[in-house]
Amino acid sequence: MSTKPNSGDDSRGSTATSLVRQGTVVSSMTLLSRISGFGRDIVLSHFFGATAAADAFFVAFRIPNFFRRLFAEGAFAQAFIPVLADYNRGPHAALRRFCQVMVGNLGFVVALVTLLGVVGAPALVAVFAPGFRGAGEQFELTVELVRITFPYLLFISLTAFAGAILNSRGQFAVPAFTPVLLNFCLIGAALAVAPQFANPVFGLAWGVFAAGLVQLLFQFPALRRLELLARPRVDFKDPGAAQVGRLLLPAIIGASASQINTLIDMMLASTLMTGSISWLYYADRLLELPVGLVAVALGTVLLPNLSRLHAASDKAAFANSLDWGLRMAIVLGLPAAAALYMLALPLVSAIFLHGELSGSDAQMSALALQAFAPGLVGMLAVKVLAPGYFARKDTRTPLNFAFIAVGLNIVLNLSLYKIMGHVGLALATSAAALVNGSLLLRGLGRADVYSPGALAGKTLLQTLAGVVAMAVVLLLLVPDESFWLSASMLDRWLWVAGLCFAGGLGYTGVALLCGLRPASLRHSV
Repeated sequence: MSTKPNSGDDSRGSTATSLVRQGTVVSSMTLLSRISGFGRDIVLSHFFGATAAADAFFVAFRIPNFFRRLFAEGAFAQAFIPVLADYNRGPHAALRRFCQVMVGNLGFVVALVTLLGVVGAPALVAVFAPGFRGAGEQFELTVELVRITFPYLLFISLTAFAGAILNSRGQFAVPAFTPVLLNFCLIGAALAVAPQFANPVFGLAWGVFAAGLVQLLFQFPALRRLELLARPRVDFKDPGAAQVGRLLLPAIIGASASQINTLIDMMLASTLMTGSISWLYYADRLLELPVGLVAVALGTVLLPNLSRLHAASDKAAFANSLDWGLRMAIVLGLPAAAALYMLALPLVSAIFLHGELSGSDAQMSALALQAFAPGLVGMLAVKVLAPGYFARKDTRTPLNFAFIAVGLNIVLNLSLYKIMGHVGLALATSAAALVNGSLLLRGLGRADVYSPGALAGKTLLQTLAGVVAMAVVLLLLVPDESFWLSASMLDRWLWVAGLCFAGGLGYTGVALLCGLRPASLRHSV
């Protein structure tokens, strides 16, 4: 039989309570990041809207971020943290040497990639935004922007490496707060630096460059306190580095399927009408709020804890931790997905409809957000369940599932984007995420690692009842489309706040009446 969460003892409850506490820290810091991120996007949408220059900047910003997730937050982290967990159980001197070698190896590889990216910027733009090749000025602008933003990859990869070390030592606040600095840098660049350029979008590109350096330096004090800030050493033959290397290649796709799907969306969107990339970007930014607060927070705390439990051969606690993560994803993710779908236009208009962004742009972004919304459930599942493989140093199974998800995304993209435009691209991404999450869950059951128990099923039913109540409340209260396109910004903000409160009250009230209790999310019994 597949491993199911056990009826608890004190250690089980203690583990779940610790995860809740760590998850709360990450979510709190991530909330600050998302709030400042919305401030950043409000500024960007106001000054740049969904213009050709905005499309060029978003492509130039996406390219180094795509490679960042391959080298740092995605594949590298998934391969590095389980090996790091073994070193954390040994002498500090061995841990220090391992960190020296890994930062040296990572820095060397990423510096080489960064150099190649700057030199080969025209080729990168041609691949990542093939639709720009026929638009001379926009293509050249994007190439110049990529040459400024691409070094961000080096800085942010080392930042993520430092964050992985801190997370493995139980320090989550500093890495989780760090993205706030990116948002502050871009807001400052848009307000103070951009006006100094003949083409203001160059100010944003230099803001990205500066943000990478600032985020890296911010990690140094915490690493110094752990006595892990040391001179890098390049040694690809080091046993620990070799083990990371063996896990890395399959993890590149296994951990980054959603990013590959997003990249494919951008490539095809570049062939559509001007503004398509920006519409998808603004919709994705709203999707990123629950992804950041729920999925990233859960994945961040689960991987180091699951790695530790696997190293200690505690299979029951391992399954209990996954069960806790899945139930948290259900309780927080399902209502978020429903709210994003039902409040798509209210949210887009309240946050982005001003300055250079038009009413039609808001409508187009809202349609993309509605198509993205169902995929939130799959994205949460991937973030919660993938660590169940990576912590056991199994990167090949998620790789196989990722191939299926990426293949499905490509087929659906090519089938839908000519008919539905950018909305078809968002819908394909959602379908791929749902399939990937389903495969990961089934795979854990087949491997006798974890299958959802009765408590997870009960939590799902209680949550669905609350979601239905929330949907009814919103259907009764949401004004029609014309209001959101004509009302003042203050009125839109007040209405969105009221709708979120009313919908949240309906969800919480009915879920509580059905027996859902906060205490049940602290334990696996």
